[in-house]
Amino acid sequence: MRIVITGGAGFLGSHLCDALVQAGHSVICMDNLLTGRMENISHLLGHEEFIFLRYNVCDYLHVDGPLDAIMHFASPASPQDYLEFPIATLKVGALGTHKVLGLARAKGARFLLASTSEVYGDPLVNPQPEAYWGNVNPISPRGVYDEAKRFAEAMTMAYHRYHGLDTRIVRIFNTFGPRMRAKDGRVVSNFIVQALQGKPLSVFGEGQQTRSFCYVDDLVRGIVGLLMVDSDKTIEERTDKKFLYTRANDQIVASVHDPVNIGNPRELTVIEIAKLIVKLTGSSSDISYHPLPTDDPKVRRPDISRAHALLKWEPQVPLEDALSRTIAYFRKTLSQ
Repeated sequence: MRIVITGGAGFLGSHLCDALVQAGHSVICMDNLLTGRMENISHLLGHEEFIFLRYNVCDYLHVDGPLDAIMHFASPASPQDYLEFPIATLKVGALGTHKVLGLARAKGARFLLASTSEVYGDPLVNPQPEAYWGNVNPISPRGVYDEAKRFAEAMTMAYHRYHGLDTRIVRIFNTFGPRMRAKDGRVVSNFIVQALQGKPLSVFGEGQQTRSFCYVDDLVRGIVGLLMVDSDKTIEERTDKKFLYTRANDQIVASVHDPVNIGNPRELTVIEIAKLIVKLTGSSSDISYHPLPTDDPKVRRPDISRAHALLKWEPQVPLEDALSRTIAYFRKTLSQ
């Protein structure tokens, strides 16, 4: 396949470039390097099946030749980034998604949108199934990311329904691994860097809010599986009456065109992950407590029933092993 990956020099995008090139596909990586880094893809430069284009996908978009698939991963994704670049985040979710969908339609290419668990906001149900509509404050500081992705999902489904475009939407839950940027505002990278430097680990609130952490290799395997799965595949799901959403009946049919959660359902409190990282790094760091950010979600845990049914996917790398690999990566990069 000949595949475009927007945001391909970012943390997740670069791992997707690796996986698809290694699988024998031809990859065109687009990135404006606002938050992406050339060092993430430098090992691919010169490969006959890899092309890098420095480009902002909010501008006029054209690619020569046929395309089989487009994966839209361009967006600031960490709290530090989307709070620093709120307008760019909204533009790439709206204008960028529109441009890339237009390219997919012109080429007759399959389209995969990288969405996020943030579309659920501060959820009132736990775990979060794809049928849950979310609890989002659209005008909060972090709402720029939530609403950009919610709009991108709506635009993607409109192209699927109106133009018949073959689309997929992956809702990505907290992910970590090599190539994360130090101090990017994400829980795992922040804690690891602070622990390795012997600094107090910054916990917000009392640390009782929960998160679910997926290793990047598992996540990429799920995303590639969603891209490649047959477009006609459907499953039947039964909604649970305890969830705070309504349906005309308690049975729905989901397809590959509906959003799919990809993440690790193992749920930990932030204080638990902090203590685990201190243990694995052998650090003597203490924990410091800070006020909670505005609209910080109290819980975050994916219901992965749909991913399991559609893709036979579930995470395989144990959390402790994944953290050890990531700690080794940061230990090496911080020493350079």
